[in-house]
Amino acid sequence: MRRHLLTSTAVMLLAFTGSAFAGMDEAKTFLDKEIGTVSTLDRAAQEAEMQWFVDAAKPFAGMEIKVASETLTTHEYESKTLAAAFTAITGIKVTHDLIGEGDVVEKLQTQMQTGENIYDAYVNDSDLIGTHWRYQQVRNLTDWMANEGKDVTNPGLDIADFIGTSFTTAPDKKLYQLPDQQFANLYWFRYDWFNDEKNKADFKAKYGYDLGVPVNWSAYEDIAEFFTGREIDGKKVYGHMDYGKKDPSLGWRFTDAWLSMAGNGDKGIPNGLPVDEWGIKVDENSRPVGSCVARGGDTNGPAAVYSIQKYLDWLKAYAPPEAQGMTFGEAGPVPAQGNVAQQIFWYTAFTADSVKPGLPVVNEDGTPKWRMAPSPHGVYWKDGMKLGYQDVGSWTLMKSTPEDRAKAAWLYAQFVTSKTVDVKKSQVGLTFARESTIQDKSFTDRAKDLGGLVEFYRSPARIQWSPTGTNVPDYPKLAQLWWQAIGDASSGAKTAQEAMDSLCAEQEKVMGRIERSGIQGDIGPKLAEEHDLDFWNKDAVSKGNLAPQLKIENEKEKPQTVNYDELVKSWQSN
Repeated sequence: MRRHLLTSTAVMLLAFTGSAFAGMDEAKTFLDKEIGTVSTLDRAAQEAEMQWFVDAAKPFAGMEIKVASETLTTHEYESKTLAAAFTAITGIKVTHDLIGEGDVVEKLQTQMQTGENIYDAYVNDSDLIGTHWRYQQVRNLTDWMANEGKDVTNPGLDIADFIGTSFTTAPDKKLYQLPDQQFANLYWFRYDWFNDEKNKADFKAKYGYDLGVPVNWSAYEDIAEFFTGREIDGKKVYGHMDYGKKDPSLGWRFTDAWLSMAGNGDKGIPNGLPVDEWGIKVDENSRPVGSCVARGGDTNGPAAVYSIQKYLDWLKAYAPPEAQGMTFGEAGPVPAQGNVAQQIFWYTAFTADSVKPGLPVVNEDGTPKWRMAPSPHGVYWKDGMKLGYQDVGSWTLMKSTPEDRAKAAWLYAQFVTSKTVDVKKSQVGLTFARESTIQDKSFTDRAKDLGGLVEFYRSPARIQWSPTGTNVPDYPKLAQLWWQAIGDASSGAKTAQEAMDSLCAEQEKVMGRIERSGIQGDIGPKLAEEHDLDFWNKDAVSKGNLAPQLKIENEKEKPQTVNYDELVKSWQSN
């Protein structure tokens, strides 16, 4: 009986911990144990920010909320460390679920379709910005912060400090999502091999130019050929790494701006206009008018087909044989195993796992043997185009979430992105979201151990990397078409041209259904009349645009490389 009473008392104490004991004592304990000086704010400013959270949360003390994000190191830190701290400080009990990226989208879609409040907030990729704007089922944060959410919006939030807000702002100039973490896909290479005197001499003798960071795909191809089959430290190495299994992860490989790296679409930062990197064209009112060349789109245009063909050729000729049957998750760790010279499409989210002591790609002093650099571009690429993809996981509040729960969740979203905690969170996850964090001295000190991550994020080149933009009217429905089409090309069932013809046609079927439904109103798709490539190319050129470009007969342009150390110096001088 006494044991039962003790257990009951313990449960009661736990139940009341969220409200009765929340406050500045808990905040100070959190700052002492977890944050210290690893923050852009000094201790007094940290305490002031925490005091604001304590006061703003009082009306919601004892409330239990649920939020969801995909499973990344950054979000694991939020779920395991910051959620508990927030609960202790505010009295709002938050459960931060970590689920698969596809599951996040599925739950969000279900909530959109049914109105059932499954989660009180989501960390949802900004790739859905066009979806959220057109369906109008998420709270636009610009209006929310000024009105219903004003009493729970941190005066020190500093929206201008977030580096990804241009990606989460719709054509109506409203902010729909708050960036939480970001990572880019960049070029990865073995810095030690590229600086080896014999490798440099042999490359120069064979190709007639210096071994270095490739500026264009022609140089990348030469470097891939040079290293494939070469023996280094007693083992055969490869000049390229990728993956090819027909799997949903194959879709990300291409929707994550692969076509734009080749030169698909139009000029424009953060995304090409009027034709984006998916090849989807919009009119002057941001209404999608087509994906196929026949409607002025570029998904199956020469630049897109070239991008797929190069992917296929390089995977077959220069990657380990097993890469053909790998998924994204299986292929990701391979470069860190030490037998790959370069990878054109490497996510900076892999940084933390690629600098662990004892890896074949890490020196004894803890510095990496590799570096990351801007991605090379294809023959159709022109100055003024985006050059790669940036994943921006962002806090999203659904309109179907009751207002009090949305307010409590908004407090948590601001807490985990606050200046008090952001440097520490970024030190753990290495996924930057704030300019002040990127410039923090702690990252200046750590830069030498991170292979170019800090240098890239401090560089002017950063703006050329962006997520999927607002031309895509329904990301969940359209994105799932890509892996099936590309999978057919990867397996050999279809040619690159046939695969992209099929993909653009399927995208237009979806857009046609949305148009007929009228659900997106006057910002939804309105498919254009069909004409040939020559017609649409002339139309684009007459308006000062590019896409769809005509086929370039010689797609092997003059190769060009740049010395990595000189490249970094040029960034620092800008």
